[in-house]
Amino acid sequence: MNRTIRNTQEASMNPHNIERFGRPGPDELVPSRYALKVGEIDVMVISDGVLTPPAESMATNAEPALRGAWLDNMFLSRDAFDWALNEVVVRSGDRTILIDSGLGAEYPDFPRAGQLGLRLQAAGIDLESVTDVVLTHMHFDHVGGLLVDGVKERLRKDLRIHVAAAEVRFWEAPDFSRTGMPPALADLARRASRQFAVEYRNQLCTFEQEHTVAPGVVVSRTGGHTPGHSVVRLASGGDRLMFAGDAIFPVSFDHPEWHNGFEHDPEEATRVRIGLMRELAATGAWLVATHMPFPSVGRVATAGDLFRWVPAWWDY
Repeated sequence: MNRTIRNTQEASMNPHNIERFGRPGPDELVPSRYALKVGEIDVMVISDGVLTPPAESMATNAEPALRGAWLDNMFLSRDAFDWALNEVVVRSGDRTILIDSGLGAEYPDFPRAGQLGLRLQAAGIDLESVTDVVLTHMHFDHVGGLLVDGVKERLRKDLRIHVAAAEVRFWEAPDFSRTGMPPALADLARRASRQFAVEYRNQLCTFEQEHTVAPGVVVSRTGGHTPGHSVVRLASGGDRLMFAGDAIFPVSFDHPEWHNGFEHDPEEATRVRIGLMRELAATGAWLVATHMPFPSVGRVATAGDLFRWVPAWWDY
């Protein structure tokens, strides 16, 4: 096994990781962070909690019977299911980079999410230490953590927020006509993206296709899920990891053709998803994705014409 994977207990005890990420604070009874190294790059996956969307939202173009059979086979509810919400903190060189920011505190319909602030604190990561934020896209469960009262005041004045220019343009007049989002969530998404664009307009660093954030940390626009949806690739010392944002979901390995209800261009999102999974299978890079079950660290293998998720052994 690749011994670059380290869990939160070892990260807390390892003086190197304490120096890189800060001294750990009070912990919770549930695991909510998982540390690993990608070459010389330190990575920590942090859980923002759990969303519980309707089960049909994960496969809006699937026959109900087929979708139900898949859920039954996975021992999941046919009504709603727990959907992890993962963010990542990366330390490369002198940069501390937060990738996505979670749900925030304004959405009472999802009471089990919005935990990022507390869990950053528990991991010993101060908001003041964050030099860069990378947004895979501007849906409310990715920008909401930056909209919590008091967060902006704690962030550095020279904070850089990296996001695709196409994403910013899209949310000026977003089109929800091809999504399966209920009107209430669509309205929530509009409000959150508009508020974010206004509050952080002076910190935005937009890019067209690809941008190097720090040594070995590259963000690339994929489109599909949203026009500016992006993934982050880490590379150091022969190790590779991709944070795929909302391009890949748990059901994607068995049914990459199934459309997610939050995709603004479902057909393009499918092409992007299959392309990224082929890339991951070919390179052997680690995958972390927003909605894969925490800690969402694993690899992708081919299984005939489909794919297979190979989670990392939890490393103590």
